[in-house]
Amino acid sequence: MSRRDVVGRALALAAALGVRAAGAAAEPPPGVAAPAMLLAREAAAGQSPVGYRVSEKLDGIRAQWDGRVLRFRGGGLVPAPAWFTAGLPPVALDGELWLGRGRFEALTAIVRDRQPDDAGWRQVRYGVFELPGAPGPFAERAARIERLVGHAGPGPLMAVAQWELPDPAALQARLASVVVQGGEGLMLHRADAPYVTGRSEVLLKLKPLQDGEAVVVGHVAGKGRFVGQLGALRVRTPQGREFALGTGFSDAQRASPPPPGTVVTYTYRGTTARGLPRFASFLRVAGP
Repeated sequence: MSRRDVVGRALALAAALGVRAAGAAAEPPPGVAAPAMLLAREAAAGQSPVGYRVSEKLDGIRAQWDGRVLRFRGGGLVPAPAWFTAGLPPVALDGELWLGRGRFEALTAIVRDRQPDDAGWRQVRYGVFELPGAPGPFAERAARIERLVGHAGPGPLMAVAQWELPDPAALQARLASVVVQGGEGLMLHRADAPYVTGRSEVLLKLKPLQDGEAVVVGHVAGKGRFVGQLGALRVRTPQGREFALGTGFSDAQRASPPPPGTVVTYTYRGTTARGLPRFASFLRVAGP
């Protein structure tokens, strides 16, 4: 969440699991398909950045502009004010709605509102990192994004910075710098890659922790100091694996936990032989 890849992540995951994400908004009308997008795989240990463009993994909500309308990853229309999209160019863009590091929950509240709040949307940026369907390798597309944003002038549009790093040590140093400032991690996009969609090795994500999404299927009652509150969430992954999330909750979340059917994001460190996440901890409710 997602968070940290999404917008529309909750809708897509809920659809795969046969449920509707709690609080989800802007579902696509019948016959409207979700936009095709490139999705990242996890970077390997000791990953080299050579041959890649490296960028910060924004803690935002994925959105794609087709030249006319802005859609969430699940296909629903983003309820942005008309002025927000008026300055976007008449070409396809892929990026993240972003409010700043560590502000995902506030961003979700803004974009979930079916009656757009101008004051909230004035703070939102649209960070662009891809040109869907454009020819040429990614390095050329990234340069074109910079030119498009420059020509657009003042407004919500921004080009996500792309860096060239010389070696794994430089990559880890950049990751540490981003994380200490409150960022989620890094994205590595092969500089020579043509535009593709689906989950692909041409795009990698590098984070201190791995993350995943699952749907809440039940609550486990708390014990000890959590008597009368949530003890843990029972969740199910898209692969059908069930496990409990018992850490990472605030007092308010334990008192009023996400209901069954809600899609949540959790962090973990690797998996067991049975494919279950190790040291899984609740991170947040997934975006709309």
